[in-house]
Amino acid sequence: MRRYESRVALITAAATGLGRGVAFRLASEGARVMVWDRDKDALDEVRADAARAGATIECDALDMLDKEQVRNAVARLAARQGRIDVLVNNIGGSLHVPFRFLEQTDEDWERVMDVNVTACVWVTREVVPHMQRQRYGRIINMGSKAGRFGSLFAGTPYVAAKGAMQAFTLQLAQEFGPDGITCNTVCPGAILTPRVEKFLAERHTPEKRAEVLASIPVRRQGRVEDVAAAIAYLASEEAGFVNGATLDVNGGQAMSI
Repeated sequence: MRRYESRVALITAAATGLGRGVAFRLASEGARVMVWDRDKDALDEVRADAARAGATIECDALDMLDKEQVRNAVARLAARQGRIDVLVNNIGGSLHVPFRFLEQTDEDWERVMDVNVTACVWVTREVVPHMQRQRYGRIINMGSKAGRFGSLFAGTPYVAAKGAMQAFTLQLAQEFGPDGITCNTVCPGAILTPRVEKFLAERHTPEKRAEVLASIPVRRQGRVEDVAAAIAYLASEEAGFVNGATLDVNGGQAMSI
């Protein structure tokens, strides 16, 4: 499929893990993709792999916790490509803060909220006016199973931050739907990226991990490709009547009516 011919997609914090998988999936369907990350070495690997695959992926190194850098990077992208059609707010993470609430500090909360919420607010604020001018846009916010159902290994700040992103999605969907812009949330379970694999190994015993696996109806852990496929749908023209939705990608481990 070439659903994204002539479309421009921005994916934040996407040099590795889920974001990288999304970038290559959208590029494989014809999108011109911009990947942001602060890890310059990882971005070099993205460039090299994209060149080998014949994918149209550009990279920009910046600190997304610096508002001015975010503003300038969006302006550069819009000037170079002439439009921004898709925004995937992928930046986030639990940042390995203590799991127990009473062990967490104000600094832990501030860091996690900045990465998972504030950075996404800044990016979205700069991108939306471009989408309004073209009367078209797709915004996908990265939520989490943790933000909907709690977590067995990520701390309270992460759970709260991902819950906030779902609420953020609902308001954006309502406010900008009339402009042709949809906004939806994807909520993965524990997808086995290298970072998550390391995190689980630190906080769960092999027995506990086996127990968790048995609780997933499809009897496997999630893969990057599972999330990339979900985002590829929500970011497409086909999903034009899907707005303010939350798509759980957790193998049925947690369900709701």
